[in-house]
Amino acid sequence: MISANAKPVLRAATWGSLKTYLRNFGTQTRRGIPGRYALAGAGQSPKLGQVPSWMKFPRWTPASLNSHRSLHVSSGCLQDQELGHETDHESDDDVMAGSHDQTSQTVIHYGRGGIASIEDLLFHILSGEDGLLSVGTFLEALGSKGLRTTDPRLSESMANFRHKFSRRFPDGLHDCMLDQEAFKECISDNIVLIGRALQNKFIIPDFENFTPHIEEKYYSAMNNTGGQVATYIPQLARADPNHWGVALCTVDGQRFSIGNTEVPFCLQSSSKAMMYTLALTLHGPEYVHQYIGFEPSGRPFNDLCLNPFNKPHNPMLNSGAMVTTSLIQSQMNQADRFEYIFKKMIETAGGEYVGFCNAMFLSEKSTGFRNYAMGYLMEEHRCFPPGHTTMETAELYFQVCSMQVTCDSGSVIAATLANGGICPITGQKVFEPFAVRDALTLMSSCGMYDYSGQFAFQVGMPAKSGVSGAIIVVIPNVMGCMLYSPPLDKYGNSVRGMQFCKDLVTTFNFHNYDDLQHVAKKLDPRRVRWESRATQMINLLFAAYNGDVSAMRQYFLQGTDMSSSDYDARTALHLAAAEGHKDVVLFLLEKCNVSPVPQDRWGHTPLDEAENFGHDEVAEIIRTYIRKAQS
Repeated sequence: MISANAKPVLRAATWGSLKTYLRNFGTQTRRGIPGRYALAGAGQSPKLGQVPSWMKFPRWTPASLNSHRSLHVSSGCLQDQELGHETDHESDDDVMAGSHDQTSQTVIHYGRGGIASIEDLLFHILSGEDGLLSVGTFLEALGSKGLRTTDPRLSESMANFRHKFSRRFPDGLHDCMLDQEAFKECISDNIVLIGRALQNKFIIPDFENFTPHIEEKYYSAMNNTGGQVATYIPQLARADPNHWGVALCTVDGQRFSIGNTEVPFCLQSSSKAMMYTLALTLHGPEYVHQYIGFEPSGRPFNDLCLNPFNKPHNPMLNSGAMVTTSLIQSQMNQADRFEYIFKKMIETAGGEYVGFCNAMFLSEKSTGFRNYAMGYLMEEHRCFPPGHTTMETAELYFQVCSMQVTCDSGSVIAATLANGGICPITGQKVFEPFAVRDALTLMSSCGMYDYSGQFAFQVGMPAKSGVSGAIIVVIPNVMGCMLYSPPLDKYGNSVRGMQFCKDLVTTFNFHNYDDLQHVAKKLDPRRVRWESRATQMINLLFAAYNGDVSAMRQYFLQGTDMSSSDYDARTALHLAAAEGHKDVVLFLLEKCNVSPVPQDRWGHTPLDEAENFGHDEVAEIIRTYIRKAQS
């Protein structure tokens, strides 16, 4: 039976066994509601506020759990000690499953609703024999999943750790020991992110086995000593040809970097992708493409030519980028325009390093005769919006090219593009999704200078290079990479960066047109979910009806759609509001960001449910979030 004082036998004796347990737990855990539920009465329409007959489950309490079953994790199966049968962990009846040494067992402590608190579960997995958890062990576990302690999404937890221990451990937090209550208190603000990480719910679940492939490709490209540093801008000629850095950031904020990833470098032409995305966000494609074309030019990036309609061929050429720059906040003065662009770049990088190299700007300004000539040609054909001059536009363009990033901060910029314009480490929406889509399309066809066609054929990932040696690479809905190495090939692309990209798609199916199902030679590091939507919905509504916040949090950690509905279009928010479960309503609205105004088949909203059943406090909470959504 489940005892309140029972201690799990499983301990984090070695980090290797712990990682195996976490990996298996993350991929095997199911929804956690005991029993199989038939949809009896599913064809009947319940009265207003009435829960359908198939949703009328008993409320599970610790006492009722004790009278029903005692659960152990053993050899990857859920074993019912009292009933004496084993349940395969892939069935819909699973409550919990894990895998470890066959001789070990652990009793899982259950809270209300039959679901173990994720905070308690993590503590029991990570704690030692003395019943204490080392902060270093916890941070190492997060790091193995790709999360950094500097991640803004972990700021509350890290602040809690420092507040508790900074005086006793001024040199670091890794040696601090926590009991269960202190651990829960420290991580409670960020439990959703932490739970997703440690349950392998990120886009690349096996991050530890993914990163060695990146290291291998990094060192392979390091041996490539070909290419020459650009010299047509004097300041570029001073770059160190030995610098070589690779950094990546996934859409879930998993980070990895290797090499010279903290060396600042100028974006140069790689900034064109972000400027085009920003212009599309501000004005939309119809307006922007009144001034710029779509097609590859087949000409050098700085050639003095326009398309047959007297427009720049595309926004990835110097001419097109100058016009794009002229469209951004054109009503402002020059200083305010650059400040606006600079702040947008910081937002795209999630607040990480973005700088400005004045020496590079002055160097470009004093030698940019070809860009001036192109500007005057476009001015003659009225390519700029009214009121803009060549000199003003060229200077702002030079300033944008002279903005600096590092590989680390640049990888977040790339990940923002991979994530549809939302920065993965801050959650801030920087660009509109349609703008990102259009920008990635032209990066695929025009982003690599005169090598764009071959790059699209061989690599098949949206990318934009710059003569500083930078290449920003986007794998849509997966991750972004920033590569930096100054030696360039004859097309103006980083030699090492090009080799890295080709090697990457040789191992992983990141090419846009790779077959994800029938090609076994390439690896797919992405997480694929094979779960029944109906089962998810049943479990979610059951937890909402019973007011089980712990279960709701667990489902959210497992990636369940918290706004899913039943056949009557009733959501978890409807049921929680009708039952007056304030905590569940707050969790759904505040943590899960579900809509406060979904309508069921009768046109009733959660606010209607709360008002009809006299739950005034719940009704006021919903009204508050409706006002927020409307503001």
